[in-house]
Amino acid sequence: MSLKDVQAAESRLLLTTYERYPILFTGGEGVHLIDENGDRYLDLLSGIGVNALGYAHPVVESAIVEQSRKLIHISNLFFHEGQSALAERLTKASGMDRAFFCNSGTEAWEAALKVSRAYAAAQRAAGKRLGTKFLALENSFHGRTMGSVATTHKAKYREPFEPVMPGVEFVRFNDVEDLKAKFSTEVCAVLLEAVQGEGGIRPVSQEFMTAARELTRSTGALLVADEIQAGLGRTGKWFAYQHYGVQPDITTVAKPLAGGLPLGVLLCKQTAADAIHPGMHGTTFGGGPLACAAAIAVMDTIEREDLLSHVTETGAYFRERLAGLAAKHECIVDVRGMGLMLAVELSSAEQAKEALAAMMRKRILINRTHETVLRFLPPFIVGKADVDTAVDALDHIFTEQAAEEARTQTGGHVG
Repeated sequence: MSLKDVQAAESRLLLTTYERYPILFTGGEGVHLIDENGDRYLDLLSGIGVNALGYAHPVVESAIVEQSRKLIHISNLFFHEGQSALAERLTKASGMDRAFFCNSGTEAWEAALKVSRAYAAAQRAAGKRLGTKFLALENSFHGRTMGSVATTHKAKYREPFEPVMPGVEFVRFNDVEDLKAKFSTEVCAVLLEAVQGEGGIRPVSQEFMTAARELTRSTGALLVADEIQAGLGRTGKWFAYQHYGVQPDITTVAKPLAGGLPLGVLLCKQTAADAIHPGMHGTTFGGGPLACAAAIAVMDTIEREDLLSHVTETGAYFRERLAGLAAKHECIVDVRGMGLMLAVELSSAEQAKEALAAMMRKRILINRTHETVLRFLPPFIVGKADVDTAVDALDHIFTEQAAEEARTQTGGHVG
């Protein structure tokens, strides 16, 4: 089918939840996607942080093929080898004790909310004072289910579905005093992303992370870290919270976990896990044999190829080159992020929109979030030459934008 055929079919058949770009991809290799015409696109978005090992990685392909010949799915009423093997790797990497597998990031976050409420109920039953309230952060994004969207700050995600889950209050980002003012024994959990993704690639400050940990410990409330976008190596450590020397009680992981197959996981300390008993929560497809096999292959590859070091080194180079752009172009307000989770904030939404379109014309894929932010989430295998290609393209685009603005201001005459 051609792009026009697919567009026509989708316009008749699909719920209109996405504004798709007019490109039909039919394959991929390494850090490139390939469209219907055979044109190659440098992918610095990796399926919104999913394809950590890029496309057609032989280790992931082999794991999927081998497992598909054995078992693709069985009910969670029975055992298979994959969940415990994957949980062993994840708990070791995260410092957690227990795992619950599901299908996506928002499901993992939904499970985290349920575990937090169940934990608080168990604490009250034991005679301790702990309420049901959640504190989340401004600019947060935690998913699209009714619980997850209730803890997501931007109104456009919540308001169409109100009333959403009650008992959530938002704290000003990185404002320790606001956190202290809103925290009390009524709070069962503080919810945060160590690096906000959809919120514009904004790292939480060390002071804020430390304060959140100290406050929750003071009452027995939980600290819950959303690592759905930042976790599993994207920032140069297995988990972004590890940059802060802080251990949360619960964390959630999804996007890069199974190399492109749907898989999410909640990881938690034993104290939180004790609140959950058989029948309280579950999933049909979560943690199936195929997804677990792919995830084990992904984690083993990251370790074997020392990709955490590569992410750190290449990410530092990428950020340095973006900082060089910021020194050259007045339109850049900020450069921020960790590892290969980076952002360039521009002075206007229109500039960001135009830059995104221009990059796509150059067959380089990024995306725009929080209106003014260009977001970079490349595969972990991206090289410095790929970084140079992208930054040089941005340099040319910003130079052209500045020249066009100058022509407009002078009535079409420059120089």
